Amino acid sequence: MKTIINKFVTPAIILIAGIFLGWLFFHNSSSEIEKSESTSEEKGTIWTCSMHPQIRMNKSGLCPLCAMDLIPLSSETSSGVNEEAIKLTEEAIQLANVSTSIVAKMKATKEVRLFGKIQADERLVQTQSAHIAGRIEKLFVNFTGEVVKEGQVIASVYSPELVTAQNELLELHKMKNVQKNIIDATRQKLRQWKLTEEQISEIEKNGVPKTSFEIKATTSGIVISKNVNVGDYVTQGMSLYEITNLSTVWALFDAYENDLPWIKIGDKIDFTVQSIPGKKFNGTISFIDPVINSGTRVSKLRLEVNNSSGELMPEMFVTGNLMANLKNFDNSIVIPQSAVLWTGKRSIVYVKLPDSAEPTFQMREVTLGPSLGGSYVITQGLKEGEEIVTNGAFSIDASAQLAGKPSMMSLENVENADELKTGDIKVFGNCSMCKERIEKAVKSLYGIKSASWDMKTKMLTISYFPDNTIIDKVHKEVAKVGHDTEKEKASDDVYNALHECCKYRTE
Repeated sequence: MKTIINKFVTPAIILIAGIFLGWLFFHNSSSEIEKSESTSEEKGTIWTCSMHPQIRMNKSGLCPLCAMDLIPLSSETSSGVNEEAIKLTEEAIQLANVSTSIVAKMKATKEVRLFGKIQADERLVQTQSAHIAGRIEKLFVNFTGEVVKEGQVIASVYSPELVTAQNELLELHKMKNVQKNIIDATRQKLRQWKLTEEQISEIEKNGVPKTSFEIKATTSGIVISKNVNVGDYVTQGMSLYEITNLSTVWALFDAYENDLPWIKIGDKIDFTVQSIPGKKFNGTISFIDPVINSGTRVSKLRLEVNNSSGELMPEMFVTGNLMANLKNFDNSIVIPQSAVLWTGKRSIVYVKLPDSAEPTFQMREVTLGPSLGGSYVITQGLKEGEEIVTNGAFSIDASAQLAGKPSMMSLENVENADELKTGDIKVFGNCSMCKERIEKAVKSLYGIKSASWDMKTKMLTISYFPDNTIIDKVHKEVAKVGHDTEKEKASDDVYNALHECCKYRTE
């Protein structure tokens, strides 16, 4: 019996001892692992919320604001990197389509877009007048727009005074011993009435006075005004026709006052004509009107254009492009507009930090100079040779926000930040010139970030900062340049000064 008990008790004791030793071993090991993980968690990983990057926790859990699961925030251990910089992997750079360029100084050239019309050269407009008083017997030029050549007979006039003067000359020739200077004086009277030497000689030879006097054109060109009809009595010096020579024409452009500082006499303008698509013309500014129109707020620029081909006609609409050299900003830093993130109060760019193992970027505030169309002049904030992000800056800014770093919309760096809002305003107009005029006027107001006018719906969509924008001012500014809105009506003087294609009122 004792032998049987020993047979079962001994293995049981061994089994119990093994279980105890196993528990002791694995319990200590698990404690060490938990302790190690806890230490690692305390010293290494920081947890944040993807929706609220300002949240910082030493352990995982739920966001106290939105109850979302916290995610680990990768720690940056590079001692040489600024804590405010943001690191991206090469894969993230490619996915975000980020590209950079080296900052360089260059000649600042501003693109100025202009609209205008072709007009006749005022210096080539001549009046064809009557040299003698009389009655119009015939008109050989009967309508405006007719081509006239110098020396062409344009009208014939019956003049009693001319008949009397011819009879005097013929009577003098019949008299004997008449002094030659008296005959010359009578001939001179006929010359003053524009009779040619051939006509005077013909009268003396035939001995018969002419009852009808031909008026010949003194210039070549196009008739732009016809002032008489057959049977009218005219006095000496009265205007019969106005004739202009269109071999040279003027291109008159409207320049807004905020563009005038960049424009000077001698600048070249390339322009196109709406009715002659595909062909480019050019000319040099020969005159800038020193007085700004009080209604339209524009000054006239004049170009003298050769028109020997006759393609350009008065009243044609033209669109010009001027590349103005900004002398005050020669050898300045110029960067693409795509590199700039604008918050309404600040303008920022992302600079790539040199000598970093991974692509590292840091936000930097800059001061903008004049806009050059597709680029900006930078007056402060960048140095030549630095590398900046020119494409994908918004993606980098989004990563900075997620990582809790300073960013475009970070409230830690923007005092009294405004919430960007959008709104629609009905604005009346017709064409692309209206669109550019309306958008330019609205964008000049403080607090407006963007403005876009739709020609079909007549709706102006604006993005603005409400703390800095008064919507009534937008209506007034649009009406000031000649366009009615749903609340404001443009004055008749400003509206009547618009181009014909811009006039939208039906009354």
